[in-house]
Amino acid sequence: MTDLYSIGEMVIDFIPGSEPGSYIRKAGGAPANVAIAIAKNGLKASMCCKVGNDDFGHFLLDTLKEYKVTAACPDLCDEAITTLSFVTLKEDGERVFTFARKPGADMFLSEEDVKEADISDAAIIHAGSCSLSAQPEADATRKAMRLAHEQGKLVSFDVNYRNVMWKDDQAACTSAVMNILDYVDFLKISEEEVDMMGGVDAISKLMEQHRIAVTVETLGSHGAQAFFKGGVVRVEGRKAKAVDATGAGDAFWGGFLSSLRIQGVSSVKDLTEDKLRKAMDYGNVSGCICVQNKGAIASIPTRAQIEEYIRVNG
Repeated sequence: MTDLYSIGEMVIDFIPGSEPGSYIRKAGGAPANVAIAIAKNGLKASMCCKVGNDDFGHFLLDTLKEYKVTAACPDLCDEAITTLSFVTLKEDGERVFTFARKPGADMFLSEEDVKEADISDAAIIHAGSCSLSAQPEADATRKAMRLAHEQGKLVSFDVNYRNVMWKDDQAACTSAVMNILDYVDFLKISEEEVDMMGGVDAISKLMEQHRIAVTVETLGSHGAQAFFKGGVVRVEGRKAKAVDATGAGDAFWGGFLSSLRIQGVSSVKDLTEDKLRKAMDYGNVSGCICVQNKGAIASIPTRAQIEEYIRVNG
């Protein structure tokens, strides 16, 4: 049994080093980062994506291998398709995000790429925001999520609203989210994205209408909240020595999903408020440690580090 089967588009991040103009390379992309976080918690993870036969694609595959994530990827594509993002650190400490796809790149999976056997073998299916694309190229990912839902698997989805993807068309992004809600159990959504979709009250009604078991909103140092069985479950943030770090959200989500598996949650039917709260706090600690260590894949903590932090800090 694979604990997590992660599918989606790939991003190679260059994040700031300790000085303006210096960078650290990060494997990037929520599907890869979450799979690595699951693996660092001692669970089994596999990753399905398209990878370009270029320096960035090889770096991604090497990183997955390093962290013992099975790369259930198609053959390397001759055309360099890896999506790139850059986070520039300015002199005043501000982080500026730039997103760039190589011309003609095709990062979407086909139905042949996503094997039904891999879905059936996994406990949790996680997908990235490419599935929100209005284009038919993302149909394979959406079909995989629907199939997993029909099989009673846990289906996790990371909403990532970016102006570069939606060109400030918030209505289009909201509509795209609505189109996947019928087969998603866990939706990772930020405070900004909640505001974009009408605020907490609107999201709460949306969850009730679509009968989603839980939607989790990550709020960084402010903690997290989940809409569960008509109510709201809140977890206070853990104090970190920094404000933000690239990868902290993925560390949160990897810790959250790991905790559910560690607690024996294999379907929505197994979920209780206590298990949900423990998973949210576990994710908070994971994200907090990642922030303290200034982000990047190497900063995503192991299960032992998370549990030691909880033991010491309560």
